[in-house]
Amino acid sequence: MEALVADRRPDFVVVSGDLTQRARPAQFRQARRFLRGLGPPFLAVPGNHDVPMYRVWERLLDRYGAYRRHFSSDLEPSFRDEKLEVVGFNTAFNLTIEGGRFTSRQLTAVGERFRRDGSAESRGRVRIAVAHHPLAALPELMGWRTARRSDEALAAFAAAGVDLVLAGHVHVAAVGLAPDCGRRLWLVHSGTSTSRRGRGTERGRNTCNLITLDRGPAGRSATVEQMLWSERDERFETEAVHDCTLA
Repeated sequence: MEALVADRRPDFVVVSGDLTQRARPAQFRQARRFLRGLGPPFLAVPGNHDVPMYRVWERLLDRYGAYRRHFSSDLEPSFRDEKLEVVGFNTAFNLTIEGGRFTSRQLTAVGERFRRDGSAESRGRVRIAVAHHPLAALPELMGWRTARRSDEALAAFAAAGVDLVLAGHVHVAAVGLAPDCGRRLWLVHSGTSTSRRGRGTERGRNTCNLITLDRGPAGRSATVEQMLWSERDERFETEAVHDCTLA
C-alpha cells in the first residue's frame, strides 16, 4: 500500500471502516501510525470490527472508547476543499454483530452536512459520502444485508447532490449505480486492503480502489480503478476500470 500511494500520489485517502480486527487499543494505534505514514490527508469511519465484540461491558457502555482514545475522537469526520467534499457516516453500533444502520439524526443532518451555498465552486465540487455498510444489493454483494434505512439514506444523499457513496464491510469490490434514488449516484465498494479476509475471487488477496475525478468541459466524471495485489510482482495492479459519469 505504501508503494502504491508513493507511486500514484493520491490527494486524499478514504478508509470505509474496519481499521482493526478486535477493537484493541494497540490495533487502533497501529492503524493510526500506518495511515499517517502514507502522507496524504485521510478520512476514516468506524466499522463493526471497531466496536468491541467480546469485551461485553465495554461494548455496551463505551463502544467507541478505544476508537476515540487511540485513533480519532471524530466518528463522522468531513473534508472539504475547492474540488471535493467528503462526509463520513458511522453505521456501526453496539447491539449488532455485523449489521449496520442509519439513525434519524444522521438522515436529518445529511443536507446540512453537505453544504451548498449556490456558488460556482460549491456546485462544481464532487460530493462523496462514506459509510461502512452496503446501501444497495449490487450483483457482487448478493447475500449481504444492506444497512437499515439505507433507502432513506440514498434518497437523502441524492437530494443533497452526492455523487459517490464509498463503503466496505463485505470484503468484495463492487461498483454500480444506486437504484431508484432520483439521481445518478454511484456506489463504490472497497474489498480488503490490508488483511487476508477477502471473499469470492478476492479470497486471500488485497484490493483497493483508486478514484480519479475529472471536472472538465465535457462534464464531471469519476474513473474507478479496482486494484488487486499481485503476489508474483509484489504490487497492486489494475484489475478493472469503471468510468462513472456524474450528474
